[in-house]
Amino acid sequence: MASVTLTYARAFADVIFDRRLEAAKALQQVKDFAAMYAESKDLREVWEAPSIPAEQKRKLLDAIVAREGGSREVRNFAAVLIDHRRIQFIGPIAGQLEREINQRLGVVEAQITSARELGAPEKQSLEGQVEKLTGKKVRARYVLDASVLGGAIVRVGSTIYDGSVKGSLERIREQLSGG
Repeated sequence: MASVTLTYARAFADVIFDRRLEAAKALQQVKDFAAMYAESKDLREVWEAPSIPAEQKRKLLDAIVAREGGSREVRNFAAVLIDHRRIQFIGPIAGQLEREINQRLGVVEAQITSARELGAPEKQSLEGQVEKLTGKKVRARYVLDASVLGGAIVRVGSTIYDGSVKGSLERIREQLSGG
């Protein structure tokens, strides 16, 4: 499945950048299609049924696009997934597409965990520090966790920067027990 999602996500990212589409808008439309597909059992049954001709499936797709709105490129992308019997992967493809777009735009996703709600200056300072560390623009998502006690834990991909009081106490405990 990973190669399928990566292949389709890269191909559609190529379309987005080659045609200079608004990446965030195209991504949101793909996510909307993925959500619609996940939420509707009837839609899944029709689009996945090998007994229903592809032309009928595309007519249903066109009716949805006409009702919900959406770009021609996203409609065509969904049609390719339907025609190649890959529509069941639209959720993971949307996630991979987001990562591909972020990579091409030089953006990293960061999860910042703190014990309390951070003010705007604190958020700006943290994001600036992460930008310096990564050399990329940061799109931060903030999470509250009282067990952090103080400070913050920043996760960028699989890398964790632990500046929390809890993390400091754990490192001290390890040094004391190991020495």
